Amino acid sequence: MKTINFKPIGIIHSPFKKPEDMPIQPAAADGVYGSVELLPEYIEGLQDVNGFSHIYLIYHFHLSHDYNLKVIPFLDNTHRGLFSTRAPRRPNPIGLSIVKLVKIKENIIEIENVDIIDGTPLIDIKPYVPEMDAPENCKIGWLTNHRSEIKKLKSDKRFTK
Repeated sequence: MKTINFKPIGIIHSPFKKPEDMPIQPAAADGVYGSVELLPEYIEGLQDVNGFSHIYLIYHFHLSHDYNLKVIPFLDNTHRGLFSTRAPRRPNPIGLSIVKLVKIKENIIEIENVDIIDGTPLIDIKPYVPEMDAPENCKIGWLTNHRSEIKKLKSDKRFTK
């Protein structure tokens, strides 16, 4: 199979300098501000983005190395299949977060509800559209019994070793 290569289109900035105490999902990062510094050659691609309230940030988990197909995820103490989790140590360490778009000024995108470590390479930006992205009647598997913990739990070092 052919190798796939990506190059960063920018850098994500946040108040989180190390994984410990970082929110594990944007839902737990309410009110946390950050920014995206888009490389200048991509500014033209930001046209019309300011019409959206939320955007997806697709990024590289640059601190994650190696992976296991069974992990003990945040919110649980049972080994789970990697693909039933959002653990950052993956065969392709790609992250995905929906953040609130605050403002765009030239190549700087101000964002809110950021759960991403400072200095993370940005791979892509896509608009969040509820009618396209929020299916109804979803099941959330093993996370069903952990809903109340999602907004409270913070990260640790388990996925950066």
